[in-house]
Amino acid sequence: FLTGPPLIAVVAPRLAPGRVSGWAGAAEAVQSEYLDALRRAGSVPVALGAEPGVDLARFDGLMLVGGPDVEPPRYGEAAHPAVYGVDPCRDETEAVLSRAALAAGLPLFAVCRGIQLLNVAFGGTLWQHLGDLNLPVAHGVPAGSGVPARHAVEVAPGSRLAGLLGATRVEGCISIHHQSVRDLAPGWVITARSSDGLVEGMETPPDGPWCVAVQWHPERAAAEEPLQQALFDGFVARAAR
Repeated sequence: FLTGPPLIAVVAPRLAPGRVSGWAGAAEAVQSEYLDALRRAGSVPVALGAEPGVDLARFDGLMLVGGPDVEPPRYGEAAHPAVYGVDPCRDETEAVLSRAALAAGLPLFAVCRGIQLLNVAFGGTLWQHLGDLNLPVAHGVPAGSGVPARHAVEVAPGSRLAGLLGATRVEGCISIHHQSVRDLAPGWVITARSSDGLVEGMETPPDGPWCVAVQWHPERAAAEEPLQQALFDGFVARAAR
């Protein structure tokens, strides 16, 4: 049998026509920061199109990346006026692949939109617009300006997330989101929160398939901050098994 670096499937967001300067048609692309972090961890990332029928058998892990909002009807709600960029095809692709990955025991790591998609895919709901909550912690402005915020995250001792980080508090996490986990999906575990109580991490139970999801953007700081890179290192190490 041939061996080599673990292959990590990454669902590539679809970009509308004209989003890429000089390209008349639509595009599918993943920000290099995610892929670079996975490469530094020793894996080979493979970008997938938004096709629910993808066979994950050839891969060693699945990663869900950031992006626009999950379609609110998927969790039984009408859309708030601030909801933007919904892509039902991507929602369905990521939901189907996530369920398939966990059913097959394939390690799964999710970032920002990824944690929200996972929560919805397994029966949870979302806060549709954090601006309505008047929170004391800034969480960034994802649409339009794309202005990020930085804040600390408290991590549950003994969680997989704490094990990856080697810490129970992470300073300066980069945050760019206006939605977050509201009602947790049945059977999942909250593993991190910001000081205002918002969910910043969740994972499967210790005896379940391996899945870690975070609300912040570790890929944006991973090249300079070992604590953030450690999330990718731990995920890839698990996939390499």
